[in-house]
Amino acid sequence: MPFINLAGYQFTPLENLLPLQEELKSLCLQLEMKGTILLAEEGINFFVAGTRKASDNLMARLREIRGLANLKAKESESQEQPFRRMFVKIKKEIISFGIEGINPALAPSPKIAPKVLKEWLDAGKPITLLDTRNDYEIKMGTFRGAIPPRINHFRDFPEAVKKLPEQLKEEPVVMFCTGGIRCEKAGPFMEREGFKKIFQLEGGILDYFKECGGAHYDGECFVFDRRVGVDAALQETSSEMCFACQMPLTFEDQRHPHYEIEKSCPHCFGREKKEKIPKPRKSRKLKKELHERSSISSL
Repeated sequence: MPFINLAGYQFTPLENLLPLQEELKSLCLQLEMKGTILLAEEGINFFVAGTRKASDNLMARLREIRGLANLKAKESESQEQPFRRMFVKIKKEIISFGIEGINPALAPSPKIAPKVLKEWLDAGKPITLLDTRNDYEIKMGTFRGAIPPRINHFRDFPEAVKKLPEQLKEEPVVMFCTGGIRCEKAGPFMEREGFKKIFQLEGGILDYFKECGGAHYDGECFVFDRRVGVDAALQETSSEMCFACQMPLTFEDQRHPHYEIEKSCPHCFGREKKEKIPKPRKSRKLKKELHERSSISSL
């Protein structure tokens, strides 16, 4: 029986976080679900897995919470449980950004549907595509012609915005990320910085793949779960994660002479002694732990 993987978020004011944390942790343990739920005054962000019945019961309870009646979740299946434990955490932000005064629930940027973006790209409409993801994600694939922010963490995005060409403040810019959550904060921030025509791709790359396939996109999409990468048909690819430096590795990377399972890859070869990269543990266990730590961070 397959496991149902749920991933979703919603920006909405939440109250009484401590009792809510305890209730959700108890419910998830009762339902034998595993993964992570982040709670903050600004909303909820979650990535969990369980049986179909358990997943339906959790979503039903979440939608009973004030402000979450329309909560949505992306679903995928896996033949094994991708997480080892269940966490319900209270955070200052449900996606770490570090800029005060950005409230997507009150002042969101305009969204465009995936099919609309495809129509714009098909027609050659003069727009700028801005990828808000980290470098290690972008190396696996992105929209053709998209501007990379050249960052290692989303908290670095505000500094990257300052380096964008000044003329973009007057031109239409469509930003995108994996599932949409980063753009929820990036959009209002860019508007505050003087960008006048900011749009965000609704549902991110994953919804674009679901509705439009791989048109105008090269490569695959890095995902924050055990699969590492998915193609335009939302099927797991052959990409792996380096157990030494945690970089995603494409099929070509794995054929590189510097790739050695559980020891090094083209990105970290020669750094083992200088940077004291931790000695990896058993591959399957470590792979699950790496994804468990990162899966909730950047949808």
